[in-house]
Amino acid sequence: MPRSALAAFARAVSPDHAPAVPYSLAEVRTELLAGLTVALALVPEAVAFAFVAGVNPLVGLYAAFIVGLVTALIGGRPGMISGATGALAVVMVSLVAQHGIEYLFATVVLMGVFQILAGVFRLGKFIRLVPHPVMLGFVNGLAIVIGLAQLHQFRVPDGQGGTMWMHGPQLVTMLALVVTTMIVIWLMPRITRAIPAPLAGIVITAALVIGFGIDVPRVGDMASITGSLPSFHIPAMPLNLATLKIVVPYAVILAAIGLIESLLTLNLVGEITGKRGGASQECIAQGTANFVTGFFGGMGGCAMIGQSMINVTSGGRTRLAAVTAALCLLSFILFAAPLIEQIPLAALVGVMFMVVIGTFAWQSFRVLTKVPRIDAVVIVLVTAITVATDLATAVVAGVIVSALAYAWQNAKRIHARTYTTPEGAKVYQIEGPLFFGSTDGFNELFSPEIDPGHVIVDFAGSRVADQSALAAIEALAARYEAQGKRLVLRHLSRDCYRLLARAGQLMVDSADDPDYGVAVDYGIRPGALGGAH
Repeated sequence: MPRSALAAFARAVSPDHAPAVPYSLAEVRTELLAGLTVALALVPEAVAFAFVAGVNPLVGLYAAFIVGLVTALIGGRPGMISGATGALAVVMVSLVAQHGIEYLFATVVLMGVFQILAGVFRLGKFIRLVPHPVMLGFVNGLAIVIGLAQLHQFRVPDGQGGTMWMHGPQLVTMLALVVTTMIVIWLMPRITRAIPAPLAGIVITAALVIGFGIDVPRVGDMASITGSLPSFHIPAMPLNLATLKIVVPYAVILAAIGLIESLLTLNLVGEITGKRGGASQECIAQGTANFVTGFFGGMGGCAMIGQSMINVTSGGRTRLAAVTAALCLLSFILFAAPLIEQIPLAALVGVMFMVVIGTFAWQSFRVLTKVPRIDAVVIVLVTAITVATDLATAVVAGVIVSALAYAWQNAKRIHARTYTTPEGAKVYQIEGPLFFGSTDGFNELFSPEIDPGHVIVDFAGSRVADQSALAAIEALAARYEAQGKRLVLRHLSRDCYRLLARAGQLMVDSADDPDYGVAVDYGIRPGALGGAH
């Protein structure tokens, strides 16, 4: 098939016009090597997160394989990598400790159902409400979390069932290998781009360690990754109300955290690659992946920003790289475990440290002095909460603070210009939105005691936004009515007109005013909302 035809096919199967599959041999090679690199980095991460959750390492590896494969095939953003993550593992640990692993599998299944429903009802679009300062804080916080997670690789058994920090020659050797890996990754693109830099760093460092017999921790020191194909397994537990009371809260929390991290990663990868992704499609893909994983002995997962960055920086742009990563991971489990277990952890730590350097938004230090103060506070707040607690809490907190700040700024915008018509009516030209935050300021604009008998409130420069605004208008009308004076509204936009008409407050019905064809005056019926309260 000609290259042009393949290119057309790739554009057709991808809704955002990003290629879903590569269409040249050079791109296929790049995608395959990027997938292999990601798979090598997935192994210690999946094992470590399984330990965090208190389950067998294979439970984490199976999750990384199944979630990675399903989302690679049907996800909303080609190039993204999904698998077992620490954000979910820290929530799972208490469930496993209190109720056992079977409850975890059931929770992952239900988590998948909730995420599928979120996609069906197109709830993923609400990720647009996340402001850019929250995104910066998310990226910075997650970069710090990824970096801190690598420090565990510098701990070794103390001979008494615990661990201690490396010291002496062992620490020096470990640091030297980490730095070597990072230098290779930094230099490789300047020499050739035929091989992904992270893969070159892993291979060269592993060759040094294996060739010279250097005594440093290796993947096999964490746990054996040898296993068989994941098998179908229905979670063994009683199907009753008591079980639901245990499972549902965890499933809701895990579904929310998984979708937030996945959708934010979707946006981040989209910004890096310059392509858009389908938020609702990603919700369905994550849900399907977790639903399947729960029935095959996996701990569930979501998008992984670290591995996604490795994939993107290695040249992975299509679904082939993510599929390759998942299949390579499975092949490691089935066939290549003895070889993979010889890879030094220092090489993988070096790769992740480079991911941290590439992920952290260093420009945010400069931005902090140039953006509004509240945005700077949000960046720092989200970063700190992400590190201290979890991603979902950080993002929700950041959105709430940003929304409150926005509401406060808009609340201060409302004001009015006044003039008197030749007929003696006083006109208040309102400027700024009328909503819950600005109702007090709105009421302070008027003086019913000294105004003439006919008052016109002109909304050409304003909008009536919510029930608080309706109540404020009703209360104002009641104040003028108590003074024996008439209050009318003018120049309502079509949405404001519908809102007031539905509330039963308008006493004149006209379709002309919303389009400003003529200046129709609307009387206000006090008491339509049960009083001005």
